[in-house]
Amino acid sequence: MGAKLYVGNLSYNVTEERLQQHFEQHGSVVSARIITDKFSGRSKGFGFVEMSSDQEAEKATNALNGTDFEGRNIVVSEARPQAPRDSRSGGGFGAGGGRPPRRDRY
Repeated sequence: MGAKLYVGNLSYNVTEERLQQHFEQHGSVVSARIITDKFSGRSKGFGFVEMSSDQEAEKATNALNGTDFEGRNIVVSEARPQAPRDSRSGGGFGAGGGRPPRRDRY
């Protein structure tokens, strides 16, 4: 299994194909994925690139972090594991607080 890199500060116009080509200059790319908003489909300005080895990932990080890519200085770092999500649905009225609503009138 390869090493996954986080790539931030991407131009909203960058495609996954272009991102992959940019990283292939520094090693073998397993996958390149840009994260998009699930409602608008627009890029969120970051993504992930998986390199085939830790050595290639380190080489790509050292070569590309802080460099210009399509008009933006990109951030490249080792991807951290995704934090576990709370399985309960959150937010909205009545979420949390731990006390019943106040009753002024009977």
